Amino acid sequence: MSQETWVLASHNAGKIKEMEQILAPFGIALKSARDLDLPEPEETETTFRGNAALKARAACEATGLPCLADDSGLSVDALGGDPGIYSARWAGEPRDFMRAMQRVEGALNETGASDRTARFVCTIALARPGEGVSFFEGEVVGDIVWPPRGPGGFGYDPVFQPRGHDRTFGEMSADEKRQLSHRARALDAMTRAEFGS
Repeated sequence: MSQETWVLASHNAGKIKEMEQILAPFGIALKSARDLDLPEPEETETTFRGNAALKARAACEATGLPCLADDSGLSVDALGGDPGIYSARWAGEPRDFMRAMQRVEGALNETGASDRTARFVCTIALARPGEGVSFFEGEVVGDIVWPPRGPGGFGYDPVFQPRGHDRTFGEMSADEKRQLSHRARALDAMTRAEFGS
C-alpha cells in the first residue's frame, strides 16, 4: 500500500496520536501543524463546521497537502448549547477545566432546569488542494453529573456521563472512551466515506 501524507491542523499531542493510530491502517502518514511549525489560525467562525473548515483550509493552503481539522466541544441543552464552540475558552487562560466544569454547574443551577442533557459534538473538515471541503460529524449524548468523577480523559470528561452508561468519560479507560466518543464517530464517518470501510 502506497502512503499518502496528510496534515492534521492541530498542535494537540493527544489528538495527533489518536488520529495517527486511526489513519495508519489506511496508508495515511500524518504530519501535524506542530511538526510543520504552522501557526494556529484564530477561530473566528460561529459554528463547529466553520471553525473546522477555517483551520483545514489554512493548513491546506500553507502545505499543498490534504488537511484535516476538527472543532469540537460540549453543548448543554439547558444552557442553549453553551459552552459549544467556546468550550475551551470557558476554561480561561491558562486553561483550567475544573473552573470550566464549575462554571457549567453554576450556570445549570442558575437556570433551575432539571434537564441536564448534554452532548459532545465533533466536526471534522477535510480540505484537499484544488477541491472543496468535506465535513464529517459525530455526536455522543449524555448528562452532566456533579461532582466530577474520575481522573481520566481531559476537558469536561469527569462531568459527562454518556447515556446508557453508569460512568463518566473521566472514569473510563482511553480505549473505552474512544469507542463512544464524538471524535471517533466523526472519524468513522470519514474513513467510511474516504476508504470504504
